[in-house]
Parts: sequence; structure tokens; C-alpha cells
Amino acid sequence: MLAIRLARFGAKKKPSYRVVVIEKDRARNSRSVEVVGHYNPIVKPAQIELNRERIEHWIKNGAQPSDTVNRLLKANPAQAPSVA
Repeated sequence: MLAIRLARFGAKKKPSYRVVVIEKDRARNSRSVEVVGHYNPIVKPAQIELNRERIEHWIKNGAQPSDTVNRLLKANPAQAPSVA
């Protein structure tokens, strides 16, 4: 089963995250199927870049977004994917 979740990158105490599509049972930073966005919580305001077209594609194909990714998608409701 696929999941859409965050993978941590960046230096110690300066995290940066990639939003990735990955097998649910893999480790946090192991090889992903696709990188679909970036999230940088350090800058003010937090920088969120999401490829919503690809996220919508993966959700339609059965990928489950994590709670954090759902929160990031809802942070900008005008651009949230329209999933039924």
C-alpha cells in the first residue's frame, strides 16, 4: 500500500521535508516512488510547495495521505485536490 508522507532532510536542528509517495512499510527516508512536494517549517511563514496534480493522481490510485500531509493540503484550501 502506498502512503503520501513527509521524509526529513536538512541539517541538524534545521529540518526540511519532502512530501513523498512511498510504500507504507518502508523507512522514513528510504527510496520513494515520487517526490510530490517540499515543506520548510523553519522560514516564517512556513514554505509549502505541493504538486497537487500528482497528489490527486496518487490519491485516486489508492495512496493514503498522512495526517500531516492532510493538514498541509488543507492549509491552502483554494488549491486542495478535489477527491470524491
